[in-house]
Amino acid sequence: MRDTLTDRLRSLGDRVAVIDRGTTRSYAELADETDRLGALLEDSGVRAGATVVLHGDFSFSQIAAFYALYVHRSIVVPIVSFTEAGYDTVRSSCGAEYVVRVGDEVTVERYEPAGGEAPERVGALRSRGESGLILLSSGSTGSPKAILHNLDAIFAEKADAGAHVSRTPRNVLLFLLADHIGGINSLLGVLRSRASAVIPAERTPAEICSLIEKYGIRLLPTSPTFLNLILIGGFHEKHDLSSLKLITYGTESMPEQLLQRVHTAIPGARLLQTFGTSETGISTTSSKSSSSTAFRIEDGGSEYRIVDGELQLRTKTQFLGYLNYDDDAVTEDGWFRTGDLVEETGDGFIRVKGRAAEVINVGGEKVLPLELESVLLGSPEISDCVVFGAPNSITGQAVHVEVVPAGNLGRAELRRHIREFLDGKVEPFKIPSKVTVVAQTAVSARFKKDRKLNRG
Repeated sequence: MRDTLTDRLRSLGDRVAVIDRGTTRSYAELADETDRLGALLEDSGVRAGATVVLHGDFSFSQIAAFYALYVHRSIVVPIVSFTEAGYDTVRSSCGAEYVVRVGDEVTVERYEPAGGEAPERVGALRSRGESGLILLSSGSTGSPKAILHNLDAIFAEKADAGAHVSRTPRNVLLFLLADHIGGINSLLGVLRSRASAVIPAERTPAEICSLIEKYGIRLLPTSPTFLNLILIGGFHEKHDLSSLKLITYGTESMPEQLLQRVHTAIPGARLLQTFGTSETGISTTSSKSSSSTAFRIEDGGSEYRIVDGELQLRTKTQFLGYLNYDDDAVTEDGWFRTGDLVEETGDGFIRVKGRAAEVINVGGEKVLPLELESVLLGSPEISDCVVFGAPNSITGQAVHVEVVPAGNLGRAELRRHIREFLDGKVEPFKIPSKVTVVAQTAVSARFKKDRKLNRG
């Protein structure tokens, strides 16, 4: 597909490709910009197979630069915001040689040589003349993981023609970030179906809901945390969201009670649990219903199995390995350990119970934050909450919760209400030993609840 990508874009002519902060650009214009930036890479001395950082979030030029790097057989490292740890990783572990910065203009800069040869797995891609993709994990605990993919395989699986193409382009919001596997999956889905990508100026509930109303958005890929922010602020009532036909949610687990709230608040949209990881890509799924967190993986390119309660995946878009970490997460027979704890419902569906790394051990008893959060969100006095473990000298860990109140209860009254509300609904060891009332819960840059925040 690489050699025909710009021809494919150009063949769509005046069909709208991108609506970038109110400016409409056609597929023909996207093809021209892709060719222009390809020439810029050549003029800047970027050879095929070079490792190139693509610095910037989604925009018309960023998308064209991504396509140009793919056509150029580059090893692409998309980064929206540089951190010191991220900078060190792309230089030392990824062997980045150039950075393409996307702002008002697109510029190409040479990195000072990092020393040493390119990682062996990167060299293997180069020798085969294939393009690559390196994703960086969030790096909330130490250096981010550098996750190497074969970008040709991802394009072949996610962007090749074959999806239903409507006569009138449908508008798809690029909500997830450009350096997130879900964001890249959304972009390639737009290309696959010849849809129109709508790019927000900022990712706030007000902006997103305004764009849904303005452009008649039919598909919104997002996260449970962001959906709850929409409900808490009442933005679903301030804007007409009736155009929404499908809301896909992923990146974190969905509490049952929050799903019920979203289903009630936006009844015209079908709700679909998606599943994927930075290491395996996004798998095609189907939900049991819009009011159920049970789902099936229905993807010819994905296999799954459950071992000791943990979901393991093996996919056509599976990563080639980490560039700076051991591949311990991959079994000897090639399955990726997702770290997600799941249960089978008995009718062919599975349900995510939470992350293995987030399990709270209270004197040998296990507490899953997702389970407790879902129960708490059943209270009309609670609009949001985050459950996490804290060190305890007697039990090893204790259950703590931060709560955003929905009503007018005072702090002491709300704490008492929580204990009374949970009594009889959960085992005594799951009742929080500490309740903190907050104005809002901590949210990561990728719109997930932050359980790793240093809460002192």
